[in-house]
Amino acid sequence: MIRYFSKYIGNFIFLILFQILILNNIQFSGYINPYLYVLFIILLPFETPKSALLISAFLLGFCIDLFSNTMGMHTFATVLIAFLRPFLLKYIAPREGYETGTEPNLNFFGTEWFIKYALILILVHHFALFYMEAFKFQLFFATLLRVILSTIFTLLLVVLSQLLTLRR
Repeated sequence: MIRYFSKYIGNFIFLILFQILILNNIQFSGYINPYLYVLFIILLPFETPKSALLISAFLLGFCIDLFSNTMGMHTFATVLIAFLRPFLLKYIAPREGYETGTEPNLNFFGTEWFIKYALILILVHHFALFYMEAFKFQLFFATLLRVILSTIFTLLLVVLSQLLTLRR
């Protein structure tokens, strides 16, 4: 983990800047908002200590909130998926378990496993974020549509980023 520290710091900074400068300016009819920054939490190694996972999720969400002026909504959603990640990984673990030194990516675990893993985390993140933003029962179905469409679009971006960085 220590030897890859600079890689994760670089990913952290790149995803924040990409989200703030490019993706925050993309909105398709108010229903599709891509949030690619969750890729940072998705791709952290399996051995990442829970405390480091939660702290990095807090810092990630806080940075996005700081530049998006969203008062803690991204921080809450990001810390929530970081908290749920170890339980999800245990639930969808392969029969032989995870190898030490690996990270959850499309290349190592395959398309089906990765999409299931990323879809659940992205869906939870978007559900928490958008319902906290709406905070009205009258907007339930409109917000649900927004959650579903944004989740699909974000998942497509996550899979595309994995395909672009795929090592053979």
